[in-house]
Amino acid sequence: MNQQLNQRCSGPVGRREFLKIGGLGLGALSGGLDPNLTRLLAGETQNARPNKDFSVILLWANGGPSHIDTFDMKPLAPTEYRGEFSPIKTNVPGIEICELLPNLAKMADKFSIVRSLHHNRNEHSGGTCRLLSGYTPTAANPGDAEYPEIGSVVASQLEHQVRDIPLFIANTKFYGGGPAYLGPAYSPFMFSGDPNSSKFSVDNLSVNQSAAVALKKRNQLLSQFDTFRRELDKSGSMAALDKFNNRALSMLTSDRTSQAFDLSAEPEELRDEYGRTTWGQGLLLARRLVESGVRLVQLQASFSLSKKAGRTSNWDDHSVNADIFQAYRERMPVFDQAVPALINDLHRRGLDQNVLFIFCGEFGRTPKVRHQDKKTKRPGRDHWCRAMSIFMAGGGLKMGQTIGATNPKGEHPVDRVMNSNDLLATIYQKFGIDTSQAFHDNTGRPIPILTDGQPIPELL
Repeated sequence: MNQQLNQRCSGPVGRREFLKIGGLGLGALSGGLDPNLTRLLAGETQNARPNKDFSVILLWANGGPSHIDTFDMKPLAPTEYRGEFSPIKTNVPGIEICELLPNLAKMADKFSIVRSLHHNRNEHSGGTCRLLSGYTPTAANPGDAEYPEIGSVVASQLEHQVRDIPLFIANTKFYGGGPAYLGPAYSPFMFSGDPNSSKFSVDNLSVNQSAAVALKKRNQLLSQFDTFRRELDKSGSMAALDKFNNRALSMLTSDRTSQAFDLSAEPEELRDEYGRTTWGQGLLLARRLVESGVRLVQLQASFSLSKKAGRTSNWDDHSVNADIFQAYRERMPVFDQAVPALINDLHRRGLDQNVLFIFCGEFGRTPKVRHQDKKTKRPGRDHWCRAMSIFMAGGGLKMGQTIGATNPKGEHPVDRVMNSNDLLATIYQKFGIDTSQAFHDNTGRPIPILTDGQPIPELL
């Protein structure tokens, strides 16, 4: 793998413009194991019952978080590998995490860390597409997914379960994500704005009664042209538009979605517990959304660094972008308040068996620290798809463990080596989605949801 990276890496892209409907801004809606052992483990997990109320909150560290500076620390490695932080013990013997996470350390029995996933794409959107779709894209950095991301697959497979609330909600489009050949009807419902702002509102849902009536009339008018449109349309795009229009109409004329976005309904004490930060209020909002019926919520883990730390708001911590260690000193205390609050809140509400929280990005960071910025000489780490850590909590999975291990320098997995598709297979099984099902791409070719990957038995 070529470790030389473009020093002008622009990092992941920002927000997209919403798709438009009637003038309303609305987002359309195993390698490493012996083959015999793989088959045995697959057989043991096939009987796991899917949870019909299962949902996922994904806090996406766009740009790629460093595994060595968070959940897979290497204190015995040479200085240029181990970085500036020390590990601390947790309440589970044998599990250690970064010293910047003392609150999480007190509740390691409520989370698990997978340390041995890897994939084969070292570019931002290429890695995102690979991790979240299960397929390797042909383009190095596709702006949109070449294969459907997991949220779009979930929205497609479970669309019969609910009509008046989006199944897939996000605050930022994945760079390298999207519904691909499933069509725009399975894009996430997009919202913008800072949930921590007193002025936070979802413009997409600001629909008064007269507008709702007008939208109904518009929909009725469109339906009168169905036969004509079917004769003209040979691509299936009209069918996708119909689904988009119908879902939009259901959501815009229902109180369920708007109520789910109303953070003012939460007690002030609970909002304080999460922290009056973008991450804290964002995760509280995510809990409200899944509690209301949303099945996958994706929040971008953007963070405004000080000038001292760097110039990026994502996790693309090259030396030219940020002092990675100063950036983590600023980010992780906020993380260490918001995430424990979410985990505790899910347990108090009995949602820990239904809601799975995941924190990760498209890959890890290089084990060796580099100083590519000649002016500041600040430390940074580059892209590294050979190893990464996945933080998980809840979902009715087995918590209080680490799964897999990397070598002493954190360069690659050496125990329970797993293709990143194993993570997707685990999630899909919990949703009750058969990954052997095939979608047809734009040429009519059938493409399975996944071609490989087995649910991780240690979690089930």
